[in-house]
Amino acid sequence: MLPSMTPGLLIATAAGIFFCQSACAESESVYSPNGRVRVEFNYTDQGLSYAVSYDGKAIIDPSVLALKADGRTFGLGKQSLSSLESRSVDETFSLVAGKAREVVDRYNESVFNLTQAGQVALKYSVIVRAYDSGAAVRFAINDQGGTLKTLNIMEEQTQFSFPHPYDCWGINQGKYSNSHEGEFDRFNSASMRQHNLFDYPLVCKTGSGETTFALAEADVNHYPASWLSGSGSGARVVLTPRADNDPGARLRSIAAKLNLSTEPFKTPWRAVMIGDRPGDLVASTLIAQLAEPSKIADTGWIKPGKAAWDWWSDWSVDVPNPGINTQSYKAYIDFAKQAGLEYILIDEGWSVGSSTEANPNADLTKTIPAVDMPAIVKYAADRGIGVWVWAQWQQLDQQMEPALDQFRDWGLKGIKVDFLDRSDQEIVDYYYRLLSKSAERKLMVDLHGAFAPTGLARTFPNFLTQEGVMGAEYNKWSKRITATHNVTLPFTRMILGPIDYTPGGFRAQTPSEFSPRNKDPFVQTTRGQAVAMYVVYDSPFTMLADSPAAYVNPDGSWADGADFIRKVPATWDETRVLSGDIGQYIVTARRSGDTWYVGAMTNEAGRTVTVPLDFLKGGSYIAEVLQDGENVNALTKTEHILDAGKILTLALAPSGGAAVKLSVQTAAKKTKKPRFPRKRR
Repeated sequence: MLPSMTPGLLIATAAGIFFCQSACAESESVYSPNGRVRVEFNYTDQGLSYAVSYDGKAIIDPSVLALKADGRTFGLGKQSLSSLESRSVDETFSLVAGKAREVVDRYNESVFNLTQAGQVALKYSVIVRAYDSGAAVRFAINDQGGTLKTLNIMEEQTQFSFPHPYDCWGINQGKYSNSHEGEFDRFNSASMRQHNLFDYPLVCKTGSGETTFALAEADVNHYPASWLSGSGSGARVVLTPRADNDPGARLRSIAAKLNLSTEPFKTPWRAVMIGDRPGDLVASTLIAQLAEPSKIADTGWIKPGKAAWDWWSDWSVDVPNPGINTQSYKAYIDFAKQAGLEYILIDEGWSVGSSTEANPNADLTKTIPAVDMPAIVKYAADRGIGVWVWAQWQQLDQQMEPALDQFRDWGLKGIKVDFLDRSDQEIVDYYYRLLSKSAERKLMVDLHGAFAPTGLARTFPNFLTQEGVMGAEYNKWSKRITATHNVTLPFTRMILGPIDYTPGGFRAQTPSEFSPRNKDPFVQTTRGQAVAMYVVYDSPFTMLADSPAAYVNPDGSWADGADFIRKVPATWDETRVLSGDIGQYIVTARRSGDTWYVGAMTNEAGRTVTVPLDFLKGGSYIAEVLQDGENVNALTKTEHILDAGKILTLALAPSGGAAVKLSVQTAAKKTKKPRFPRKRR
């Protein structure tokens, strides 16, 4: 469905370019291809506004759309429409890694080319898109024919006005510089205040059935990432100020410095993700669809996978003097080989001057004496294992080219860059520079302390995962990683992009028994939940965070669940959320080739969930089922033959979970009887 037209609009080309004559309407609507999402765009004598509705019901009421820069405000005051360019897109693109291999990109778009009256007229555009899964708006500004060469952005005044208070989930970080980690707490949107700084996404239920929406941003480039604060009746966009602002110039805090003579400028997309139920947001690819397409032509070297890791268990490996040394890393390589993993990750401490803070004397091109990087990489390569290393971002920034050259020359596969903890324009530029230069050297990247995903993993597919999530590391020093937190993350933080949660904790205690410790830490969720995370959580580069001894029994056999997590894929062809609710439980199905995997996780309340298998193609499947066992560290393992369309029932213990592998039953396998092994004790 195309935007509504008026007699004053003339269709100029088949692409849908319309020129405004004397009778232009002051309101135009853009509809999604299925007609359910409507974005109403208004341009009046007072300024610009937009509204979003779903099935005819308001999601976002008419809301201000404005941008303050150098003493003028784009979108405020009398507006006239000079032309309107509209198009419908129905394409498919591929993702190198993530929740889906092929993404259907279908939307309707209108570009409103506007002139704003004033002593000096401003010419700019507002781009509006409507997808079946949501809506998005952004500004586009050029150099005004050479008269506006630079632009200092002070603030966005864009708002999301709510028709009534919503039941929402979000993180109020309260300050600009932080690691973007915390709990997504439930609250009433009326309690949001102007001084709040909520991270993305802000997820809300409309109160109409299970309809759920989320506020997000996408395609942030040479511009700060933003926040949400209260606006009286909803939320407003707050930009992160530049770090080089004059502390005394409070009224001239600059968020972005732009050179319009170099290239036209576009603000990030201000997006509203919409679904009939919370699980629709989990499976949504809207943020990737809004992102800039891949800048990497040859992506064959980008390989998702799982890694053995040293830091979480505190370098707990069975060698003399375990720690940051060559012998310990060879032991991790041996385990990775045994488990069939793709990588090991060498964390903090391997390089000269390594620390969590800036250090002008640090040198990432040199190792400490106890670490022989060429020997480690060769030992790993001989066993088919790749090596990633950790780096503090400022230490990498001060010698980026030589450090990345050294990493390439050593034969490393990727880098984990840590303690970014910023979201201003300069750090966004750092992301682009780092990802671009890493791609030139065929290095993959994992960013920690990173602001919420904005689709950059599509633009740079070597950007496999990122933190910006309160993950398993918090088990080492707190009791905050609860089952409720774990089943809130998929519906909140994870809807925007992958999470480096670092799963794999195989030493569990009940919540009442749980005690944090640094070495070989515990988790307060069951083994069933531990294995389910590898299906439920998105991360094309993920960890087996625990020590090798946690996964291998003394007799050399695999511990309960270890065989599953070492073989489960790290990237997927298709994702479906079958059931669940925010902070309650989730059941996710993911496909890799012809094989499906199901992960189920619950909060502190045990429950039985039914899993309809109507997502399977016809035929019979071998179902290998792992469920919570007789205690928090035990699993029951059964095998069944199930037909497509049947129902699978899973019993989840409190703070528990389950994982299922569904393989097509071939003719050869049909001769074998189903096995029902005894419960391991």
